[in-house]
Amino acid sequence: MPALKPRDTATAMTRVDLHRLTPPVDQYLGHCAALHLTFFEQLSHAVANAPRIADKDALTVVAGTALRRYEALVAEIERRKLDRSALMEPHLHGVQEFERRTMGADWHEQVASAHVTIGFLTDFWMRLAAGLPKDARERVEQALRIGELDAPLHRIVQRAIAANPRLSSRLALWCRRLVGDTMLQARSALAVAIDSRDDEEQIEPVLTELIAEHTRRMDKLGLTA
Repeated sequence: MPALKPRDTATAMTRVDLHRLTPPVDQYLGHCAALHLTFFEQLSHAVANAPRIADKDALTVVAGTALRRYEALVAEIERRKLDRSALMEPHLHGVQEFERRTMGADWHEQVASAHVTIGFLTDFWMRLAAGLPKDARERVEQALRIGELDAPLHRIVQRAIAANPRLSSRLALWCRRLVGDTMLQARSALAVAIDSRDDEEQIEPVLTELIAEHTRRMDKLGLTA
């Protein structure tokens, strides 16, 4: 089995792209913005529930980064003179249901969920941007590179596990459960339903790469993905 390469967060990942399955730019922006608003809400809940000031401080910075990415996506919507509400609202129910299903039973599961789902979906939306018009693609990729989410969330989860090693088995199980819902959320963004062998063959290697990235995240935490 070939060795997995180290993860390079928020880089333009074009090994496998989704050109044919990328939705129109307005649909892409509306869905991606709605999802990032949900990321901000998810992280804000984690701030409120954090047991230590250090964790609250760290999560406040992470939530601020998610908000800045959301604002950059909204700025692109407004630059195109599109109606933000009209673009985002069709996606709100789906992303809010995803947030509900992946919220977790306690703070530890909340931050593990944020680490897994935000990392997985950021990788996915970066790949999906490959099919956008060049000007939109460049601005979207720039928005999704604002700040850093993966590394600080990793450190927060890592500290929690170091303080209570008994969390490892529970969080490993929880993170495995998250993958299915997160993959469904990713598939919901595609321009067409995956209803043919050709479509499935196009998406399958992308999902394989995303799962490999997820496995690396879990390995870095000492969890079994």
